[in-house]
Amino acid sequence: MAVLAQIWRHPIKSHGSEALQSVQLTAGKTMPWDRRWAVAHEAAKADATAWSPCANFSRGAKAPALMAISAKTDEATGQVTLTHPDLGSLTVDPEAEADALIAWAGPLIPQDRAQSARVIRVPDRGMTDTDFPSISINSTSSLRALGQKAGAELDPRRFRGNLWLDGLGPWEEFEWIGKTLRIGTAELRVVERIGRCLATTANPETGRRDVDMLGALKDGWDHTDFGIYAEVVTSGEIRLNDTVEVL
Repeated sequence: MAVLAQIWRHPIKSHGSEALQSVQLTAGKTMPWDRRWAVAHEAAKADATAWSPCANFSRGAKAPALMAISAKTDEATGQVTLTHPDLGSLTVDPEAEADALIAWAGPLIPQDRAQSARVIRVPDRGMTDTDFPSISINSTSSLRALGQKAGAELDPRRFRGNLWLDGLGPWEEFEWIGKTLRIGTAELRVVERIGRCLATTANPETGRRDVDMLGALKDGWDHTDFGIYAEVVTSGEIRLNDTVEVL
């Protein structure tokens, strides 16, 4: 029996992970406060009118040091507290104090990459990596299998997923494409596998690349996919330790 083992959100895209005990999901929407803001770089064509691809934003694939940021959101004030081992902490309203956010995280962006320039928020839409409002789902058993192949114990934060499930067989989640899952009182339809990038090579404790994740996936399974994207089709609350049922 599969159970919901971890819930994560990332209030500022690529700028911090935050663990949750429960969350209310809404049909057709991203997870509340997940990728609510995104930091566009100076070469970006993105604006606040619509979803934009991840290439427009400062992110862990190009700036691995960003992967070591942790986050804590105060939903009442809209402020986010960010912490990084090399920078200390910053509490900021990402929209009202965008310049402070960009200045604080600036040392984490390599000088040969496009520098962070502005903060974008699309109303009622998290800036996920998909052009549809997705929730990402991952398996802890697949993580262990990949860690064995890579020769390292892998922190799940490398994959910046929303939901982590215990109790599956390795890669069993890939069999769910097109199926619907019930978790708590919510239902999610699985859409596609998640293709991975260089962000996963960075250690979320240090922000330094230390595992050839894509090479391990390719060598072990002849692909570079890990996890699945789903969309919420029935609103409801999910909580840690909820059972996961394939409908």
